Amino acid sequence: MPKRKVCAVLTMRASYAKIKPILKALQKHKDLELQVVLAASALLDRYGNLEKTVANDGFKIDSKIFMVLEGENLVTSAKSTGIGIVEFTTTFDALKPDVVVVIGDRYELMSPAIAATYLNIPLAHVQGGEITGNIDEKVRHAVTKLADLHFPSTRLAADRVIKMGENPDAVFFTGCPSIDIANDVVKKPEPDFDLYKKYGGVGAFPDLSKGYYIVMQHPVTTEYPDGLKQIQETLEAMNRFETPVLWFWPNVDAGGDAVSKGIRMFREISKPKHMHFIKNMEPQDFLRTLNRASGIIGNSSAGIRESSFLGTPSVNIGSRQNARERGPNVVDVGYNEKEIYNAVVSHCSTKKKSSPLYGEGNAGVKIADILAKTPLSFIKTLNY
Repeated sequence: MPKRKVCAVLTMRASYAKIKPILKALQKHKDLELQVVLAASALLDRYGNLEKTVANDGFKIDSKIFMVLEGENLVTSAKSTGIGIVEFTTTFDALKPDVVVVIGDRYELMSPAIAATYLNIPLAHVQGGEITGNIDEKVRHAVTKLADLHFPSTRLAADRVIKMGENPDAVFFTGCPSIDIANDVVKKPEPDFDLYKKYGGVGAFPDLSKGYYIVMQHPVTTEYPDGLKQIQETLEAMNRFETPVLWFWPNVDAGGDAVSKGIRMFREISKPKHMHFIKNMEPQDFLRTLNRASGIIGNSSAGIRESSFLGTPSVNIGSRQNARERGPNVVDVGYNEKEIYNAVVSHCSTKKKSSPLYGEGNAGVKIADILAKTPLSFIKTLNY
């Protein structure tokens, strides 16, 4: 009997930590054939091109889809999605997968989700049912309604998917796959790499041995005209510290240019001696770095999801993660320099508070097993 072909779609650097455990489990499963498609910002150097990383990890890339238009505004996001629908349709028609797997809530996920649905290819969605309160939430729920199989990361998210009208027999609470990597990090926390030598970056090269902060702040699509002002508040707050800061560049969302501009202006004018700016890191390296950090500041889901399991204190800024389930490691603040500074001082000095909210570290194997055993005829005949 031929192996079931499972096509995993990866569209951005941050998603790799979440999907890599699934890729590994799919690749090892005796009844599955893994197909990998890289698309969107995952192929762009300025956002941390993942092509070499994915290949070096032993995964064959079956197709690459270039679909991102320059501009980083609402118009280019919409047009990039349209281009993606066309390109994913061509790719899926050529690869002929039995199931397509997408993860998360990025705007470009609409492209493979629509293409697979219109081609009558079963769609599996990881991390559905979560609430964040911005454009990501609309995309996430839209993909949920297009999907046939659901792998939510929390029990509450699973309940939401069912309440949206999805068949309970098609909803599997598995936990978040990125927690699989976080679990490995907890077991072996010591870093085995030199961050500056391996990843380069720009700015100062402060000594990280006595503690450091991580900052990851992305534009909020529904607030994108305010991105410059928002990042300036965070920059000024973090400039008040002497503790080293590892600052990651924003993603490709609308408003990303403004956020990047703010960081560059600050870096060139202030020349902070305690800040190092970096594009991206491999999942294991990033989570080891996050695990040893004094805290993570910004609005990345890493401060909510992986940090929850690791227990790393998280100062969440603004509305990007609004209403997403939080562990005890998270405190919320607004876009205000003084508020951010005070929260970092008070909250990042607390003890680690770990939580299994987003899983216990075995999601990848669970998802692969379900994808192998669930009859496709069952998916096509679900009664809603």
